[in-house]
Amino acid sequence: MNHCKKGRKFGRYSAHRLSMMRNLATSLVAHEKIITTVPKAKDLRSVVEKMITIAKGGTLHDRRRLISMLGDKPEVVKLMDVLAARYQARNGGYTRVIKAGFRQGDCAPIAMIELVDRPAA
Repeated sequence: MNHCKKGRKFGRYSAHRLSMMRNLATSLVAHEKIITTVPKAKDLRSVVEKMITIAKGGTLHDRRRLISMLGDKPEVVKLMDVLAARYQARNGGYTRVIKAGFRQGDCAPIAMIELVDRPAA
């Protein structure tokens, strides 16, 4: 039985899985909307929402925690300055997953994950 086993393995070893989630989270914070497979989008949702919650704290310790998750990138600055201010009044639910059909080559289910309340382009 698979009780209390959170997250999917995606057929990758743990370092590759961590790197994949870090790359997806960086892209989502930078572009505020990405297209990926449904299982990856559902797992990415919890990762990004935890990062935004940490960024809302606004302390130096929170900034260093985000740097350890994402690396010293402009996405950390965007999380701390732009996104934390945008979601200050919201208690979770910062992302939305919308199913977008199936991929052409292997018929994998595709979804669009985006940050809610983002400004119109």
